[in-house]
Amino acid sequence: MSMSASPGWYPDPSNPGMEHWWDGNQYTHSQPRQHSTMPAPYVGMARPADVSPKSRTVASILGFFLGGLGVDRFYLGNIGMGVAKLLLGWATAGLWPLIDWIIIISGQAHDGDGYAVTRWE
Repeated sequence: MSMSASPGWYPDPSNPGMEHWWDGNQYTHSQPRQHSTMPAPYVGMARPADVSPKSRTVASILGFFLGGLGVDRFYLGNIGMGVAKLLLGWATAGLWPLIDWIIIISGQAHDGDGYAVTRWE
């Protein structure tokens, strides 16, 4: 049984932060992962889900109570944005924390590796 897939970048199941190039016959080279929605052509292997292990519940609670300090961004692994939000969030008069909280609640947030934060716990 053979599986044909079109050439393209696919997630590396052994390293979620990487993806590799499928040339139609074999995987040739790798690079840091860019968010992709294409299915991986793995035969006999489970494809890793594009869902973050981070909890949307925890992120939304942190965003509601400590979003002005960037704690939600730190939790999700977006360290640079967390630092920026901590230092500059006050200048947005509360809009940045509110918008981030709405993004988390709506399921549109992504963690530091680009995975969607969708799990309610």
